Amino acid sequence: MRIKNEEIYPDCLIITRTVEVGGLTKSEILQKFQQYSILINEYGERLLAADKFTISDTKYSLQTVELTVGNLGFPDGATTIQIFERASNLGLGLCPLELGPHLRLEYLDQPEGYSGNRLQRQQAPSGSITIASKSLSEDDAFPKGFYLRRINEVLWLRGYCADHLHVWNHDDHFIFCQTKRNGAV
Repeated sequence: MRIKNEEIYPDCLIITRTVEVGGLTKSEILQKFQQYSILINEYGERLLAADKFTISDTKYSLQTVELTVGNLGFPDGATTIQIFERASNLGLGLCPLELGPHLRLEYLDQPEGYSGNRLQRQQAPSGSITIASKSLSEDDAFPKGFYLRRINEVLWLRGYCADHLHVWNHDDHFIFCQTKRNGAV
């Protein structure tokens, strides 16, 4: 893991990771979740169970970048479409949906998030990290992707729902994939 510090990507605080993805079936992933006491919410279960959710048979590595919505140049927050477009213009790509479960299995030392703020309803929870990925369905009631969270010492892989009008806060964390355009292998 490497950390840089400035303001707007690429000259901002980012966390980069190399994550190994693929090579496990859905049931093997769930077994590993049990082994590591990782919980998954109902939306996460729906994503994993979806026919359109596929996992590569072979292992491969991804270079990821974690940053905030503000690091993409949105001090007042932005919608998912705005975030994804800006990231693309900066050379960051969407992640395959299968990155979520694999990153959860690799990132076991995620810091604790704060659980007592009731004002965050309909917002990303404190300490959570959302995986930037293409949605499997246009249906607003179907989960759009995964986020990682540690709360009360328990690791979670959670699915979330958000429509196209949802505005993410400037300090919400996202993970994108590096592309060849910005120097990734």
